[in-house]
Amino acid sequence: MQNRLKVFIKYPNKKSVFTILKEVIILAIKKREIPYYYFKFLYRKDAKNFLEHLSLKEQQKLQTHKKLHNPALTNAVNNKLFFALMSRLNNIKTPKLIGHNFYNSFFYNGQLHNLSTLTSAIKTFELIFNTENIEAIFVRPPADYGGRGCFKITAKNYKEELKEKYHNTIVNGNFVFTEIIKQHELINKIHSNSLNTLRIITVITQEGTTKIVAAIIRFGVGNSIVDNSASGGFFVGININDGTLQKHGYYFPEYGGHLITKHPDSNITFEGFKIPYFKEACNTVINAVNYFPDRLIGWDIAITPNGPVIIEANTSPHLQSMNMITNGFLQNKHIKSLLHEVD
Repeated sequence: MQNRLKVFIKYPNKKSVFTILKEVIILAIKKREIPYYYFKFLYRKDAKNFLEHLSLKEQQKLQTHKKLHNPALTNAVNNKLFFALMSRLNNIKTPKLIGHNFYNSFFYNGQLHNLSTLTSAIKTFELIFNTENIEAIFVRPPADYGGRGCFKITAKNYKEELKEKYHNTIVNGNFVFTEIIKQHELINKIHSNSLNTLRIITVITQEGTTKIVAAIIRFGVGNSIVDNSASGGFFVGININDGTLQKHGYYFPEYGGHLITKHPDSNITFEGFKIPYFKEACNTVINAVNYFPDRLIGWDIAITPNGPVIIEANTSPHLQSMNMITNGFLQNKHIKSLLHEVD
């Protein structure tokens, strides 16, 4: 909150004080809540259609309402282990699941390996790297978001990496271990240190049709291995009609709230950059909805040299970013219709 306030105070291109006060009062009356969210983005002169932005309460309704989300299904979608297992059963293309652990119990290739000591952990990963012939493994908590708790174990340095992560991390928690995805060379040109994923939002309409309503791509910065804007990266809107990037990238207020037009590391301009295999990515998530028929899902997609791969899915996707790239997510008729269903 303190960082957001600093960004608001220092931002040079704010609306006038009169306009800010007027819009805040109108939102409070129309939305029936104190519009704290206004000070994330809507105070800027370039923020349009302030009444068409989903409020925090409206976002929460779309993310959690039982009319839109079946609890049994949301558990299967949001848990990365369950999602990986169900995807494998239904031939949905996701990163290869290497194994998973519950504290010092590690499950690999149909067998239980006990990681009760660092030595046993090193032997287990030596077996995995020799068997799988892979360069690295990506490790994620099964139920965390925003890139939190993610790390890599590499074939080259796994002994040292396990020494660092064994006591304080691996055997004190639960993790999902998957293959590292090779990223498409065109996206690598923008940023190669992280896997830069698309977030595609799908809805199932009242008529039972699946629609794609918005999409972004998240980029990491510097040496970060994760792309999440909640972990210091940023996002850029995608024009869903042709798969090209919009003009601006957005940092969240917690990380300065800047608007940028080029990646800070590669200096590549966003506007007009065409995402490879974007149409195929859209078709992939539309097909996946048949197996995970939740009314609102955010799909995280990696683009590889051979096409899209679903990394994970989330029934409570971050909707503020969609507000920002669409100049108000309520301008989308399908989002507005979903909201009417739960009001």
